[in-house]
Amino acid sequence: MKIICIGRNYGAHAKELKNEIPDEPVFFLKPDTALLKDGQAFYLPDFSKEIHHEIELVLQICKNGKNISEKFASSYYEKIAVGIDFTARDVQQQCKEKGLPWEKAKAFDNSAPIGEFISKSELKNIENLDFQLTINGEVRQKGNSKDMLFSFEKIIAYVSRFITLKQGDLIYTGTPAGVGAVAIGDKLVGYIGDKKLLSFEVK
Repeated sequence: MKIICIGRNYGAHAKELKNEIPDEPVFFLKPDTALLKDGQAFYLPDFSKEIHHEIELVLQICKNGKNISEKFASSYYEKIAVGIDFTARDVQQQCKEKGLPWEKAKAFDNSAPIGEFISKSELKNIENLDFQLTINGEVRQKGNSKDMLFSFEKIIAYVSRFITLKQGDLIYTGTPAGVGAVAIGDKLVGYIGDKKLLSFEVK
């Protein structure tokens, strides 16, 4: 199982970090050791003083595929969740300034909390999905799948040109604006619509 993350897929988020709007999907990988499941607590790592939350809609790939056509891509996922792409923003910035890869800022242990999956058949309109993150009861990020620069199908088709997708792979599809730092004691809760699918604490 691999975790594929899409960067800069919401224009407002790209702008808040002063990044260019991409003309094709930007993706990077996290190892399976990044996954944090079942509401387990997230422990702040000692190598960063600025761990940022990024809530994202997450697709679970249901069958193997390579060079998938966009028109068939919707058949390659049946379930959706919300997850967090934790980012060590200070470490990432240092790497960027030196022109170095920034996996250590994105792919560290437990940097990909994942919530409960729901069948896409339970959702009225995949192309108009509201989702949000609250921290200590306060809404911090709100997004809608209609605002993605690249749709789920376009992402699947694009990534599969380069990497074979396998059953069980996860695709984190990008975060809306509003990212920010987390602190010890924070309670993070993620929703699709009014369904609470993710809940954990920072320690």
